[in-house]
Amino acid sequence: MTRSVEQRFLALVAGTVFVCVVPLFILFLWLSSERAETEQQNNVAVLLAANAQALAKPLWDFDAESVRQISAALISGGEIARVAVNDLTGDIHVAMPQVLSATQGMTSLSQTIIYRHQDGPKAVGTITLSFRKHGLFASIRRTEGVFVAIFTLAMLVVILAAIVGNRMMVMKPLEQLTAAIEATRRLGSRRSVHWHSNDEMGRLAQSFNAMQAKLQQEEIELKNAHRLATDIYNATPAMLFSVDADDRITGFSDYWATMTGYARENIIGQTFASLIATEARDAYHEVKLTNTAGLNREFTSKFVCADGRVMDVLVTESAAAVSMAQSGLSLSVMTDITALKQSEARNRRQAMTDHLTGLLNRQGFETELDAQIEATDRQGGSLACLFVDLDRFKWINDNLGHHAGDTTLRILVDMIVRLLPENSIAARIGGDEFAILLRAENCEAAARAMARDICGIFETPFIVKGTATRLSASIGIALYPQHAGTAAELLQKADMAMYNRKRDGKNGLQLFDDSIGNRTRRRAELEQTIEQALHHDWFDAFLQPIVELQSGRIVGYEALMRLRHPLNGVMGPAEIIALAEENGTIHDIGKQVFDKALDHFTRLSALTGDKTSYLALNVSPSQIDASLPVWLASAVHLFDIDPSRIIIEITEATLLHDNPHIQTVLQKIGDFGCRIALDDFGTGYSSLSYLSRFPVNIIKIDQSFIRSMTGDTPELRERSRMLIEGIAAISHKMKCRVVAEGIETEDQWHAVQAIGVDFGQGYLFGRPQSFEDIEARLGNGDLPQIKAATVTRISSRTA
Repeated sequence: MTRSVEQRFLALVAGTVFVCVVPLFILFLWLSSERAETEQQNNVAVLLAANAQALAKPLWDFDAESVRQISAALISGGEIARVAVNDLTGDIHVAMPQVLSATQGMTSLSQTIIYRHQDGPKAVGTITLSFRKHGLFASIRRTEGVFVAIFTLAMLVVILAAIVGNRMMVMKPLEQLTAAIEATRRLGSRRSVHWHSNDEMGRLAQSFNAMQAKLQQEEIELKNAHRLATDIYNATPAMLFSVDADDRITGFSDYWATMTGYARENIIGQTFASLIATEARDAYHEVKLTNTAGLNREFTSKFVCADGRVMDVLVTESAAAVSMAQSGLSLSVMTDITALKQSEARNRRQAMTDHLTGLLNRQGFETELDAQIEATDRQGGSLACLFVDLDRFKWINDNLGHHAGDTTLRILVDMIVRLLPENSIAARIGGDEFAILLRAENCEAAARAMARDICGIFETPFIVKGTATRLSASIGIALYPQHAGTAAELLQKADMAMYNRKRDGKNGLQLFDDSIGNRTRRRAELEQTIEQALHHDWFDAFLQPIVELQSGRIVGYEALMRLRHPLNGVMGPAEIIALAEENGTIHDIGKQVFDKALDHFTRLSALTGDKTSYLALNVSPSQIDASLPVWLASAVHLFDIDPSRIIIEITEATLLHDNPHIQTVLQKIGDFGCRIALDDFGTGYSSLSYLSRFPVNIIKIDQSFIRSMTGDTPELRERSRMLIEGIAAISHKMKCRVVAEGIETEDQWHAVQAIGVDFGQGYLFGRPQSFEDIEARLGNGDLPQIKAATVTRISSRTA
């Protein structure tokens, strides 16, 4: 229940009168009553004393009639309500009146009646006067009553004046102000208050009217601004729309309606999710639910237009304004990105497709591999990965040109694709590397059959630019989940199986097994060991003596590469050299070993005083390049060695390349003064033409022939002896010296000496030793006089 200002004013006036005036009036009445009561008691006391004297004589004389007359006189005065007179003897008892009708408000005064006798005062009886007290208003005198009446009238006039003044000067302008405000609230009109005065109400009315005028002006400006914003909103070439907290569409621009084809009356109130394609709604709801922490969000979805067309859209939603955030509304911009999505899909296809063959590239294959593994996890079964590498494909590019190589690849891919079963996936991983994913009930059998079919393609030569070219394929197979737990691991193990097939002779298939993984781990550990050895200078050159067979004196040393590992001890060269030639670290290893071999050689020459011995350095085919003669010249100058004391030892594999560049490098080495030794002669594709085409000075017969000379059967011994004799004779005719390797017994020594071999090398004469051991033995006098050459072995054989 509401109360008006006037009611509150009246209540205030009434409260003021009640609090201030009424207590004063009551106090006035109380004081008047006290005064009247005191005067009444004094009057009664005077009457009591006077009548007590008057009754003394009649009571002494027992004059009852006189007592009655005096009592009646007291009653007749009106002030005394009752008189009771008693003598002491009890003979006289006068009471007037006999019974009072009401005793409420009665008060009594009594006094003993004394008779003054000549013998002295004598008590003769008692008199009691009863009278009524004056009332609250009965005690007011007339003058006081007049004053009270005048005061009351004045108060009423003041109160009435206050009420009228409040009504005229306060309530009336307030009612006008209230009516104007109510009209503004209900009707939206800006009414003014018609009140003019020089007081606060007048100033309030003026201020209100000024405020109304200003608000009206601002409202006009706001409407104009809203109209302008609406026009801009609808004219902006962007699909603008707004939704409330319940995802209902509350408004959208004309451009949005034009682009989507929807009519305003059909869309307002609908949820935006109902316009999203069915397959994209879950993602849309997830975005709405999970992205509530920030005021802004951006997402893509598929929007269904009025004509059923599905449009890829980018929606940027904002509720940054405080008023919008509090009301739950948000303003969004919807952008058609259909063309962009199509372009992205096209670019993605191009990025994941090999432009030459049309197959997936490595990136696309890895994406499909992840998807296929997820499908395998859901559906069960196995997944086979075939890694195919073409053998001898580099020959086509190098000899027939890259165009011919591209043509060959396209022909080959067409043939492989025709062999692929349904739902299989093929990709070109590298230049001549391919990968195939295959799912089947018996995955291993299907993969093996597929690999055999692919190998069968290469049974017929390829005709490229009129040239018949034979290729082959090395294929590795790995299965998921039998061999790998992840996509990367599956591809890696298929690759490992393929390289294992290549090392075992190419042209075939290899299913991954644990032994391949162990070899790969061993290879990785060895690669790490090589890197550590190069960094920490662990490589060293061990020396093995070479002796002159006729005299038995030492004429040289072969320095064999060793790796001094701090934990594993001394490691041999076989695995290290093979891996170093493959990964390219052979140059760095050769530099360390060569430097140490030359250092050992010069220090050994200084210890023995021998200035005629020679040093032979064995190099692999990959080390023979234009920098080798330059390095030799630098080393000879650095260590102050005569070039004729340096021997460069090569294998038949080096000469098999029949590369003019190699022949040029070897010729420069010979011209510089160094000599060339041909190692392991008789084992590979030995050809006497080497001796005529290359500047060879020393022939080293492989140790397998030496062992055969003391073999089990006479026929084997005779054949070996004849071969060695022939090699020695031809070499001597070509003015080459001959070294027999692997001499381990005196019988072998005497046998090759009898044939005419010049020098020998083997465990019979001494094992490979470190320079420190040789130096110690020299100090102890254990070695004969040294006239030695140090041969640095950088090859795959073990001395």
